[in-house]
Amino acid sequence: MEKGKSQIKIGVILSYAALFLSVAISLVYTPFMLRKLGQAEYGLFSLVNSVVANLAILDFGFENAIVRYTAKYKAENDFEKEKSLHFMFFVMYSIIGIVAFAIGFVLILNIDNIFSQSLTQRELATAKTLMLIAVINISLSFPLGVFAGIIQAYERFIFLKTASIARICMTPLIMVTILIFGYRSVGIILAGAVIGMIFSLLNVMYFYKVLNKRISASKFDMQLLKGIGAYSFFVFLNIIIDRLYWATDQLILGMYVGTAAVAVYTIGAQFFNYYVQISTSISGVFLPRVVELDVKDAQGGLLSDTFIKVGRIQFLALSFVLSGFALFGKEFIAIWAGEGYENAYYVALITMIPSIIPLSQNVGISILQAKNKHAFRSIIYLFIAIFNVVLSIALVKPYGVIGCASATALGCVLGQIIIMNIYYKRKIGLDIPRYWANIGKLSVPAVVSFIICSPHSNLPLPEGLGGMFIKGLLFAGVFIFTVWIMGMNDYEKNLVASPIKNAVWKKETR
Repeated sequence: MEKGKSQIKIGVILSYAALFLSVAISLVYTPFMLRKLGQAEYGLFSLVNSVVANLAILDFGFENAIVRYTAKYKAENDFEKEKSLHFMFFVMYSIIGIVAFAIGFVLILNIDNIFSQSLTQRELATAKTLMLIAVINISLSFPLGVFAGIIQAYERFIFLKTASIARICMTPLIMVTILIFGYRSVGIILAGAVIGMIFSLLNVMYFYKVLNKRISASKFDMQLLKGIGAYSFFVFLNIIIDRLYWATDQLILGMYVGTAAVAVYTIGAQFFNYYVQISTSISGVFLPRVVELDVKDAQGGLLSDTFIKVGRIQFLALSFVLSGFALFGKEFIAIWAGEGYENAYYVALITMIPSIIPLSQNVGISILQAKNKHAFRSIIYLFIAIFNVVLSIALVKPYGVIGCASATALGCVLGQIIIMNIYYKRKIGLDIPRYWANIGKLSVPAVVSFIICSPHSNLPLPEGLGGMFIKGLLFAGVFIFTVWIMGMNDYEKNLVASPIKNAVWKKETR
């Protein structure tokens, strides 16, 4: 148990280290790529990635099932069922990989029919090459992804997050080299596929050498398969919904407007994705532990405590980023991305504001999955996702990228905030009123610091990144001071103060 807690603690730290590196490197690398590729080819590159990413729905929700059931059998010490489980998933994912390639090949043959109204002949030819590479990559990633799920279920977060950090650092170095030598989008997507394959094979080696596990033929447990199917169906439905909800805007823009609009939306979505990663980088390590709590019949109050404790930390981080982006994001994007990307700021801000609530409640998803009660969420999200697609199509021509972002934000308010909070309270038994009371208290210092710093965004400082850096430091100082005095509890203050005290103590004892 202590080892598991250590893995979780270090895993969270490494998650945020990986997040920081990912954002920092991306902020440096993306402008270089934008200028090397140009707005049209960058938009094409993003469009192809968005289309091929839809093949990820063929996962059928099994990725979460691998983690849940492996953690369950591990907690129950049922190693025979665990062995059967791993073989069954490897076979199923191998079949899924073959199906993914077949569907992807059909998509490649029909690119002309799908995008002929918005893409040039040269763009269509490039899109076919990009899609072929991406389809092969995602097809191979399905069976190899089984090993990462097993490693996560064993709570080996240090290995997973360290590998993630190495990949984050390696990828842009290779990509920049490729762009310098003039290989453009085809070279980028090919290099990305090769890097992904290398790290997938590292997971395989860890599975065999460190965990000392084996994938060996065994009889399919049909009763187990039936249970997994019932569990995975609604996770699968949720994957489809996520694709409909978050990824179809780029597809709609590609079909009705063109690659330039896709490029603008992609930049806005990139900042939104940074925002999302702040939440998921910590909540992602909690599913195995929440499953263990549920297996051991922990009282609902303990799950509520975890839900609120993690939610507060996530809200603190998210509100800091949201406030800073609202103050300085428009100016930063103008400097960072250049002309033609002004609306990316509004795309990001419109989607970020309502998402702060569901993102601070991400541990709730793990609780639903652990309790096998995620069906309702999936069904509600399906209707909201369809609503988002219909509204986006209606708004895309008169309002472009802003219309698509607004449709997404409205769906978030209806489904992820209003309906899901009612469900968490009435059916799961989480203490949602206490959650909102905590969030209300944390919102006050966040709003106060935003108001105090609003005039600072117009201070007569040097133009460019230097002036922005000074304004950012002023805002960070005010935010941290205000939240420390008015918002943070003793536990959160200790999370910040304890590492500082330990560092000072070690220095003094030398």
